[in-house]
Order: sequence, then C-alpha cells, then structure tokens
Amino acid sequence: MRIAYLINQYPSITHSFIRREILALERRGHQVFRISIRGWDDHLQGEEDQQERTRTHYVLRKGAANLISAFVGMAVSRPVRLLKALYLALQLSRRADRPLHFHLIYLFEACVIARWLRSEETQHLHAHFGTNPAEVAMLVHELGGPPWSFTVHGPEEFDKPKFIGLPEKIRRSSFVVAVSSFGRSQLFRNVAHEHWEKIKVIHCGIESGFYAGAPKQPSTSRRLVCVGRICEQKGQLLLLDAARRLAERGTEFELVLAGDGEMRSEIEILIVRYKLQNVIRITGWISSDQVRDEILSSRALVLPSFAEGLPVVLMEAMALGRPVISTFVAGIPELIDPEEHGWLIPAGDVEALTNAIQTCLDTPIEEIARMGAAASTRVLERHDVDKEVAKLIDLFQSSQSQPIPGQPLSL
Repeated sequence: MRIAYLINQYPSITHSFIRREILALERRGHQVFRISIRGWDDHLQGEEDQQERTRTHYVLRKGAANLISAFVGMAVSRPVRLLKALYLALQLSRRADRPLHFHLIYLFEACVIARWLRSEETQHLHAHFGTNPAEVAMLVHELGGPPWSFTVHGPEEFDKPKFIGLPEKIRRSSFVVAVSSFGRSQLFRNVAHEHWEKIKVIHCGIESGFYAGAPKQPSTSRRLVCVGRICEQKGQLLLLDAARRLAERGTEFELVLAGDGEMRSEIEILIVRYKLQNVIRITGWISSDQVRDEILSSRALVLPSFAEGLPVVLMEAMALGRPVISTFVAGIPELIDPEEHGWLIPAGDVEALTNAIQTCLDTPIEEIARMGAAASTRVLERHDVDKEVAKLIDLFQSSQSQPIPGQPLSL
C-alpha cells in the first residue's frame, strides 16, 4: 500500500515510536510518505532521525506563498469540496481552545497535503495524535483525500476532548488507534456506542535492534534514571522532593534526568536549593542510543508521572531488562505488575515514591535481575513493533473497502 503519515513535528527525539512504526511498515513492503507540519530546522541528536528528516516533506517549509497557491488551486479544481472543508473548519473553531485563524491555517495546510497525496496516489492517510494533525487529516479527507485514521496517545487529548473536536474526528475517521485499553476507554466516553467498534488498541512497539546485545545482568550501581520531557506532567518536581528526603536519610544514590523541557530551570534551582548537585545530573536532549546507554548504566528507571498515555520509555527500560518505578496512571498498570516488573505508587504521593526508591536501592542485585528479566519478557510479548504493525496494516487495508459515509456535524 501507499500510506501517508502526518505528524505535527517529525522526526523528534520524543517521537521515536513513530519512526519505529514507519520503518516496520516499510520492512513489510509498504510505501510510507512522511509529512510533517514543521521541524525541518530542528536540532536532531541521532543519525536515524537525521536520515528520517531527508525523507520527510514539510508543509510550512516553503512559507505562505505555497499555502496560498494550494488553496487557490483547490478553489479552482474542487470548489464544492473546498466549501465543505471550510464549513467544517468554521464549525470546529466554535468551541475550540484555539481561535478561528488557526483552523483556517489548518485548512490551508490540508490543501497542500491533498495536492501531495493526489500526486503520490496515496491510498490511506494516518495521523499521529488527536490534536491538530488529526484535524488537518480530517480536512484533507473533506477535500477529497483518501480514507484516514489517527492514533491517540494522551494525555492532552483526554484533557480537552470537546475543545479539539475529538468526537467529530472519531466519527469521521475510518478507525482510531488507542495505545492502551485505558486510552480506548477515554475515547469511548466521547462518542456514541455505535462508533466504539472502530476504536482499536494497538500498542507502541520496540524493535529488536534496540535491545539486542543488552547485558543480561543489571548495573550494580545505585543509579536511577528518569527519561522524558522535563515538564509538570512527568513528575520530576515530586522526584526531587523524594531525592531530598533520601539524601536527608543518608541514602547513597545517583539520579540522572535524561531530557530537557520547559521546567528545566526550575528543576536546576531546586537541585541547588536542596544541595543535590553531587547526586543529580541533567543530560539535556540526547539521542536514542544515549538513552539506551543511560538506562543500561542504571539499576532501574523511575517515572513518577501525574498524567500519561502509556510511556514508551517504560517499554524501552523493560526491554533492556530494567525494572521500573512509576505510578498507577492511565495505561501504566496494564504493562507493569507491581513487585513483578517494578514498583507502582499512587501519583503525587512523595512518601510512597521515596519508599519505592529506597526499596529498589536496597533490593539485592539478584532480585533486580529477576525483575528485569520478567519485565523484558512482558514487554516483548506485548510491544513487538512488527506484531503491532501487522495489526495496523490489516486496518489500513480494510479501510479501502469501507468508505466513510457522510456524517453531519454534531459539535
């Protein structure tokens, strides 16, 4: 099949799971046309992402002139389609969290993409994330584009479903992918029962190259690693409070914060205030290979998230044979059995987090190894990228014989 993928920003260090999915599709003989709204000049860490950038088409790269040209071309060639898409964009803006001009820009972007997809003879368009990429994909279809679908990761989509038109996107799509059963349940909440059948669970996957050759025995160090964007939802502020308590107890440990983000300066201030400069290190953004090395150098991964979908980094740590410390949030308990693959705590409970880290540090290395092996088995059973992509291909192919009926707006 000729499939197009639409992402707001690709490639990206935080979107390695999308790259894995695309490459798995191509290994199975399908052609993937990569489309990103922006990101052509972003700094990239890994060689794989740099290669992906050369294969990606960027909607905004040629500026406003290209958008206007595509819009005028659509007005001449498909005026009725354009009017319908314009009406849809106007309706979506009525209760949206973004003002009207954003939705008009999405329509201009859709005109560019629709032109590309006709040229490429694309059979299906798939968007990652149910926010603006899904809206652009929906508008592309309204302009006469191919069947379309999208993957919802959360938690942003779950926080404001009505304001991003999520119910309408679900109704108008060929199918919707949720990355966990929890995610599917949140989508069920936003559409009538008659649409539930089109919402499928397909997990994000790990390829064998990521964990091949990883040492069987975990590190004997007392180092923990937290991988992810430094932001409010990942819980690094709580992790610093736990680290301070551990230091006050006299517990020996190291903590690596692998990532960057909008709260980095606040975190750095607290590290100094809590006198933790000798035990906490922030790496900034690093490549996938460097993330792998940081995980392998650690006893366990800790991610005390307040809100999630299902974090890929948990899968990566488990695939590498490391137990994890995380929270009873969203899809995380579907992946991790407490005491078997790591430790789960109530989100926001600093005392529970402190105690879980202390327990991990005090656990004999033989038990850490057993938990890591069980974690690896668990994640490879559920998150093999080739197995999950096979499910996705079946959905792409079935969409070709199941045209989407016209549906009235119900915002």
